[in-house]
Amino acid sequence: MTSNEQLRIWLEQKHMTIPQLFFQHYKALQINDDDAMLLLHLLAFHEEGNDFPTPDDLMARTSFVQNEISAKIQRFLQKGFIEITHDVNSDGKIYEKYSLYPLWNRIITLLEANTIAINDEQQKREEGAIFSIFEQEFGRLLSPMELENINAWLDMDKHSPELIKAALKEAVLAGKLSLRYIDRILFEWKKKNFTTVKQVEQHAEQFRKRTITQPQTEKKPKRVMYNWLEEKE
Repeated sequence: MTSNEQLRIWLEQKHMTIPQLFFQHYKALQINDDDAMLLLHLLAFHEEGNDFPTPDDLMARTSFVQNEISAKIQRFLQKGFIEITHDVNSDGKIYEKYSLYPLWNRIITLLEANTIAINDEQQKREEGAIFSIFEQEFGRLLSPMELENINAWLDMDKHSPELIKAALKEAVLAGKLSLRYIDRILFEWKKKNFTTVKQVEQHAEQFRKRTITQPQTEKKPKRVMYNWLEEKE
């Protein structure tokens, strides 16, 4: 069952209402204030068990006249904010009802699009910061070829900025600060299907636990460096 199907079930069974999301995002859906008020009245009737309020029902609670209500309902249907569905009552009779599921689905789609846009922007900022970090460690500006190499790690090899920074750190600790050395580390990680820094750290920690022997007279354990390029399988 998809998330959209689950949403429809929750709404139809009245387990979920989302007026707060509506208030936050109806403007982004180009719904004016009058239309927003009528949609909220449809939701209120739904909560009361009246899934198909008449124009007279809506007139009794609003300042809209019948022609305005009918025109707005028709516009909601055309724009895909509501839909008319059919159900069967306890007597076996088919009846019509308004469903606001399309509206909630539009809001969720909007939220997902906003989340993707935020994540993409954050990804771009992190990728942009990579170049500054490399220049700080190298103590100079990067050459065009070096910039192209780092871009290839991001765009072609699909290494995350976090993984590239971790490979840079390994190169600094090993005293071999060169893009060629970092590229070989990333290549080894890709062969091992490492996609996160946590996987790298766990693998290195397992190595250290197998390697470190702590003499009783030594106060502090000696840190054993993990050489990614000389590992014996």
